[in-house]
Amino acid sequence: MEKIDSLDKKILSILSKNARIPFKDVAAACGVSRAAIHQRVQRLIEVGVITGSGFDVNPKSLGYTTCTYVGLNLERGSMYKEVVKRLQTIPEIVECHFTTGGYTMLLKLYARDNEQLMELLNSKLQSIPGVVSTETLISLEQSIKREIPVVVD
Repeated sequence: MEKIDSLDKKILSILSKNARIPFKDVAAACGVSRAAIHQRVQRLIEVGVITGSGFDVNPKSLGYTTCTYVGLNLERGSMYKEVVKRLQTIPEIVECHFTTGGYTMLLKLYARDNEQLMELLNSKLQSIPGVVSTETLISLEQSIKREIPVVVD
């Protein structure tokens, strides 16, 4: 990954707190021109430092009241890529990680209610070839959600 300097870090620190802040305000805070900010942000996107931007939609506002983490165990870790292809067809899954420890994979998903969760587990996840077991953890409340802090030199 390309090296980032203190100006890049300052820009990232500002944008990670408010991605919708106008570039003119970022430029003023950094003491450079709007064009410089635009060029820096474009470069940070191109080299993969900034990986996305957008709005976070509250799942509850769409009727998804149950946030769940599911640990999956596979017959063989080498089945991971094939299982991921199947998981990508399930829109309620919002994250998937290949992990060490007690599970081969860890998923985060949203369900409308416990009935839909049971349907997802029984009919979708546990029916995928190679999945040998699942363990379900329901999130009662999300207490922290934030980006990794950017330390400015």
